[in-house]
Amino acid sequence: MRIGLMTREYPPNVYGGAGVHVEYLSLELAKKIEVEVHCWGTQQEDVGNLHVHGLEPLAGITGDTKQKFKAAVDAFALNLAQMKELSAINLVHTHTWYVSMAGFLAKKLYNIPFVLTTHSLEPLRAWKAEQLGSGYALSSWMERTAILDADAVIAVSNGTKADILKAYPEVDPDRIHVIYNGIDLDQYQYTDDITALEKYGVDPTRPYVLFVGRITRQKGVTHLLDAIPHMPPGTQVVLCAGAPDTPEIAAEIRAKIESLRLDTPGSQRAAVENFAPNGGHSIATGDPTQTGHNIVWIEQMVTKFEAIQLYSHCAVFCCPSVYEPFGIINLEAMACKAPVVASATGGILEVVVEGETGHLVPFEPDPQTTLPADPVRFARDLAAQVTDLLNDPAKAKRYGEAGRRRVEAHFAWSAIADQTIALYRRLIAEHKK
Repeated sequence: MRIGLMTREYPPNVYGGAGVHVEYLSLELAKKIEVEVHCWGTQQEDVGNLHVHGLEPLAGITGDTKQKFKAAVDAFALNLAQMKELSAINLVHTHTWYVSMAGFLAKKLYNIPFVLTTHSLEPLRAWKAEQLGSGYALSSWMERTAILDADAVIAVSNGTKADILKAYPEVDPDRIHVIYNGIDLDQYQYTDDITALEKYGVDPTRPYVLFVGRITRQKGVTHLLDAIPHMPPGTQVVLCAGAPDTPEIAAEIRAKIESLRLDTPGSQRAAVENFAPNGGHSIATGDPTQTGHNIVWIEQMVTKFEAIQLYSHCAVFCCPSVYEPFGIINLEAMACKAPVVASATGGILEVVVEGETGHLVPFEPDPQTTLPADPVRFARDLAAQVTDLLNDPAKAKRYGEAGRRRVEAHFAWSAIADQTIALYRRLIAEHKK
């Protein structure tokens, strides 16, 4: 059996959870079957059962490159170009709308089964129009066409399955299979190393709240920023946030951070208890005359090993996403024994356990935008749950250790690859009948 995995992201060009998913899934699958990865970029690799073929966007295909719809047209063009290289595969498996039409076309042209993993749904991300402009109509059409035609749709959580049936009620529920994201338990684990903290200017002697994610409406970073004034004075907030969707949202976040840095909190405590839930540090003395909130913004995409250090030493990991079909970053944090405060939405509800591995913050979406219906209340609720863990180091440590145990029990990549291969075999057998 030889499978074709279609993806926009593949190492070293990974910026989101879907790319992380494909990276580890492909490696695990290749231990048992032949895998061709067709991705965006210049990657070319043949190691054992893993064969990686990168393809760059076609120059000149989009005309006016200043148009926001360029990304959607590039995606459609690459999906067409990838059809030349698929003659050896027995099944095609796509990840995200960027390559969904490659699966649709491969099924038609090569007469093979088509599996689609949905990591998000365009109808539930109205803010994508800010990023893609009129191309949002094209991305939505590509996704819809592919989902309705796929022989099987993999949802990364039960919440995502419910979202698929809501967004695309024509899809037969029996064609939707829930297979979770996973985590490499050997790579993602607590480390004593703090070189990344020193490199990026994070004070290891003071507690910090950590955010890791892209600068996009979906990840909710603006709501975390709004929560900062309601956290204990002296709290260090580390934003590992890059790859903005648009220049406009990048400028918005920059302005908000600078405003917070200049703001004067109502009071400063002379001493702040500093701890990490996996080890612990001594009491750090704060400066009562300090003005502004303590925000460290790491604008670049950090390496995997730097991220592991940041997860390992944070007092609280915060995931304020407004839409999250799964939320693989929560798995990464939990694997490193970080307690989690996350929005009670989507697949996060199946990863973070309230009162056991962290806190779930109530989230009520606006029915039109899916952004928080009451953003002020959401920000204050985020701050309250973060503060609860900052003020109770013993509880935070207990949650962090429970998070590691939960990840070990439910989210190993080996089991997820086995479930995926079983689905492949069934579809190929049915196709031959």
